[in-house]
Order: sequence, then C-alpha cells, then structure tokens
Amino acid sequence: MTTFPRLALLAAVLASASALAQPGAPLRTGVDATFAPHAMVKLDGGLQGFNIDLGEELARRMQRKITIEGTEFSGLVPGLNAKKYDFILAPVTATPERAKAMLFTEGYLDTDYTFVTKKGAPAVNTLDDLKGKTLAVNKGSAYENWARDNAPKYGFKYDVYGTNADAVQAVQSGRADANLAGSTVAAWAAKQNPAVQTTYTIKTGLVWALAFRLDDKAGRDAAGNAIKCMKADGTLGKIAQKWFGALPPAEATAMKVATGQGVEGLDGYDPAPAKPVCAKV
Repeated sequence: MTTFPRLALLAAVLASASALAQPGAPLRTGVDATFAPHAMVKLDGGLQGFNIDLGEELARRMQRKITIEGTEFSGLVPGLNAKKYDFILAPVTATPERAKAMLFTEGYLDTDYTFVTKKGAPAVNTLDDLKGKTLAVNKGSAYENWARDNAPKYGFKYDVYGTNADAVQAVQSGRADANLAGSTVAAWAAKQNPAVQTTYTIKTGLVWALAFRLDDKAGRDAAGNAIKCMKADGTLGKIAQKWFGALPPAEATAMKVATGQGVEGLDGYDPAPAKPVCAKV
C-alpha cells in the first residue's frame, strides 16, 4: 500500500530536476555597472565582475541565456516590479524591510560595511568619530538606509549619489569626508584608487541575496537551487577568490549551503529542507 506514495514522491523529485534543466526564455536582470568589483564596464565593451560571473554561471546551470543590463541601483526594484527584470542580480542586502516586498534566495555573500576616506585623512576608528562629518552614499542602497537611521545618533550629515563611484569621487574631491559601502566594494575602490583608503568596518551579520518578486516563488527556488549547487561544488568560492583575492573561509555564507530556501528569519523564508538537485558540471 505504500508503493504508490513512494512512486509519487520519486516522480515529483524527478519532475523538479527536469524542470530546472529545461531551457527557456533568457533571464532578464540588471546591475549597477559602476559597483566594482561586482559589476563594471569592460574597456572593450560588455560587463565584468563578481556578480556578472555569478549571473552567467546561474544561467548556465539553469540552461538559460541571460541578459544583464547596467543601470542605476535605484532603478532596479522598480524594474523588477514592472517585470522588466526577472530578478535583481546586483548585490541586494536582505533586510526585514525589503523582505516584505521581495523574495530572496539564500545569501551568496556576507555583507559588512566599510568606510572609505581620503588618503591621509584622520581614520574613522569608532562611529563616534563621524560627528560633524559628511558621508557620501549610493542612492537606494542599504548604506543610504544606514546613514538615514544613524545620522541623528552619531551627529553626521549625508549626501546621496546616483552611483557609488560618484560617492567615492565626492570623498576624493573633498565634498564628503567618507563613503560608506560594502566591504568588498570599499576594498576594491582603495586598491584601484591610491587617493583613498579604507578604514572602520561595521560587522552587520547581513547577507547579499538574489531578489525576486513576491509572486515568483518558483523562480526564486530554481535560482536558489543553482546557488546551493554552486556552493556545494566550490564554484561560488572560486568566483569570490577571483574577484576579492582570497578564498572565503569555510564558515562564510559563500561556502555554506542553507537548509531551506531564502534567508532564515526573514519573510518569505521556506524552512522545508531543500536538498539541491545538481547537474554535472
């Protein structure tokens, strides 16, 4: 009497694997193409960066082509909601506020915040050192949210820029005292630009994840499956090493396969064990 339920379960698993392998229309997505080293324009045209490699590997594993558009970060969520994009490939910090409006895959990178200052300027050793200073942040980013929420507490002002590159330029030109960005982006900016330096880092416990519309659980879960497979076989760690200079530690989000689908503790998280179904690579 138990044969039919077991056969039904096996058929469901095989159908799920088959659905993931079916080629379909190209995935449409967008990035902030000034957000190095996650996405940036190549000298000979096209885009490159950690998130570009991530998107192309995601599409390859889902047997889909992918179209990646470069735009301002502030235009990505409206584009997603208007169904211009299937998901947001640009780094999106998974927060409780955002989880009410979007579905997230599990995280693919940890995201801490680092301040960038002009080379030779006084270091930011604590958040209290921000008093009386002006921060430059990227419009629509988690860093703008942090600045808005913490400006009264620490006594600083902040200006908003269309791209993070413009925010760094504001620091370099003296229009701002510091730029706040993700640690990977801040390190890249300092490496490429000897006029600026990294300083204090805020440990957040937050992650970057791919963002989907609330009504696209199937799309989120399919992409989440691919991310799990990329973690399990070490591909995601190798992409991180390529762009950030070091293989993430074993406990890093880029290396750990989550149990369910989504970011635990946030709206939209599905705690049901989701064992990845991975094709050979």
